[in-house]
Amino acid sequence: MRSRGLVAAVLATLLLAGCAQSVDPIERLGKKAAQRVGSYGPEGAGERPYRRWGLTVPLAAPPRRPAKPALAGLPVVNHIPTPDKVVFLTYDDGAEKDPRFVDMVRELRLPVTLFLTDSVVGPGYGHFARLQSVGASIQNHTLDHPALRGLPYVGQRAEICGQQDKVKSRFGIRPRLLRPPYGTYDTTTLHAAADCGLAAVVLWRASMEGDELSFVAGEKRLRAGDIVSVASGEVAGQALVERTTRLLREIQGRGLTVGRLEDYV
Repeated sequence: MRSRGLVAAVLATLLLAGCAQSVDPIERLGKKAAQRVGSYGPEGAGERPYRRWGLTVPLAAPPRRPAKPALAGLPVVNHIPTPDKVVFLTYDDGAEKDPRFVDMVRELRLPVTLFLTDSVVGPGYGHFARLQSVGASIQNHTLDHPALRGLPYVGQRAEICGQQDKVKSRFGIRPRLLRPPYGTYDTTTLHAAADCGLAAVVLWRASMEGDELSFVAGEKRLRAGDIVSVASGEVAGQALVERTTRLLREIQGRGLTVGRLEDYV
């Protein structure tokens, strides 16, 4: 009896001294995770993501219910007719594999569209799987990046359908959108694309290869509905993250934000 009383007294002393930990493992894990992660991710806790990526204010959220236009047949688009104040960011090839860009897309929740070429991506598909996991859309830019216009149907179909199969095997999805290399295409391209299950051919009205935007037609400024092509790889000494930041500042300066292209096409 005396030994039982002694054990009870010791336990009571430990509890009063605060030495006994919670027996709930979920509670303990939650506390540790909160201490480790912080407010805005594992690094830079307390710093707002948009400031970390060179913006002075956060990007405006795109519309919850996009004004999707009716596009007949297999459309070829470089601009989306929409009243929504959005533009669309697209990236070609897959040459640049900067892990910072994955962080940027995740933290800013950028709805970017990636048109991938198998021969350019090479062994780097894992990088683009990480981008897909944080919200990027993966689309078709052919197997080997040839100029499609003028090629026979069998060659164009092999390039387009071949990349459909490659993306399916790597990412588990079949792209809906095709960007022909160099923006060149013909009626044979449209037939091959339709036969390979594509829903639209996507070009661009604005492009950013260095410090400035250039435009293929119309007004020399960004406007709602513009599709923007951002060059892959190092250009003019600027990495993809830096060029994207410069572009986002321009977008904000025009009173626009970034929309998800697949919501409109």
